[in-house]
Amino acid sequence: MNDSLNILKERTNLSIMNTYGRYPLALAKGLGCALFDLDGREYLDLLAGIAVTGLGHCHPEITKAVSDQAATLVHVSNLFFTEPAVDLAEALLATWPEGKNGRVFFCNSGAEANEGAIKLARRYMRKVRGEDRYEIITLANSFHGRTLATLTATGQEKVKDGFAPLPEGFTTVEAGNLDALRHAVTPRTAAILLEVIQGEGGVKPFASEYLQGVQALCREKGVLLMVDEIQTGLCRTGKWWAHQHFGLTPDVITVAKSLANGLPMGAVMATGEVAQGFEPGSHATTFGGTPLAAAAATKTLEIMKRDELAKRAARLGAFALSLFRDVAVANPGSIKETRGLGLMLGIELAPAVNAQKVWETLLARGFIVNLTQGSVLRLLPPLVVSEEQLTRFARALGDILKEL
Repeated sequence: MNDSLNILKERTNLSIMNTYGRYPLALAKGLGCALFDLDGREYLDLLAGIAVTGLGHCHPEITKAVSDQAATLVHVSNLFFTEPAVDLAEALLATWPEGKNGRVFFCNSGAEANEGAIKLARRYMRKVRGEDRYEIITLANSFHGRTLATLTATGQEKVKDGFAPLPEGFTTVEAGNLDALRHAVTPRTAAILLEVIQGEGGVKPFASEYLQGVQALCREKGVLLMVDEIQTGLCRTGKWWAHQHFGLTPDVITVAKSLANGLPMGAVMATGEVAQGFEPGSHATTFGGTPLAAAAATKTLEIMKRDELAKRAARLGAFALSLFRDVAVANPGSIKETRGLGLMLGIELAPAVNAQKVWETLLARGFIVNLTQGSVLRLLPPLVVSEEQLTRFARALGDILKEL
């Protein structure tokens, strides 16, 4: 570890709460799919800030949009009408056919978006439908955020450690088990909240038959279907929204991550019917939908549409999976499974492989990926990543597996 990193690490430990297991790397600059440390060493970023910088780092058009807006109007609160927020809402709803008569609520993060969706579901049931429904059902191995409500909704016990008592009204069931889900639905159930591909859970897509069954159950029981698209949305999986791969028509979608290409921005999208659950004073945020973040997000959506990044993600994702399967064939017994959709990819290493050592060696050789669930190399690269960059990573992974 070099001196500049040691010094920054010490300053961090003395000033910032110890809530992150930070990687042994201090970053100073980014451009496209490249990141540079304090000493100027270049890394290939295949994580994109955990699916956030979808257009790459310091995209010139985003930089200009932010600069122009910062020189015009940054923040006035949601007590006033602002054009950038409406521009963004219209552009966002245009990506979702079911959103033709829908509405958007802007916030600052994925956790806030899911928190807002939970509140909306409960209030819609009570105030619009006049039914005392408040329970939210989620799936084991899911991840929905770290507020008290969203960590309770999350189907991973490790995020709940030390935070009891947790809010009531949440039930978690076995993922992929439709019978267990049906059994969990009661007259108190307001909504089922799920990811169609579990990201933090190890990049695990659900079968189309299961997801169709979940939707049918929601319609049968009068329960809202809420899809967490925070990591999967906005072209990441090869379509604008991951649920579109499976023919789903959600009542509510939550969005964040790549929406503003790095600026804090989240959103709840709901059908016009469900959006009636909110009215003035029922939900609010100080910073959600500021002119600055909205300008960045609107430009992000414009570029994604113009450059057809959903189609590009589908093509490059298929290319990457082919590369990774070749690596698996060349290294028998090293890779258990490769999976994903578009540029949301998981390489699950075999139990005999030291996954932590593989990840550490990749980082040492200039490749930034994420290790989740102890054995899954998760790749969420910028949507502008190239075939050459993906090939370079695959070759490095193959070399490392041979060495280890």
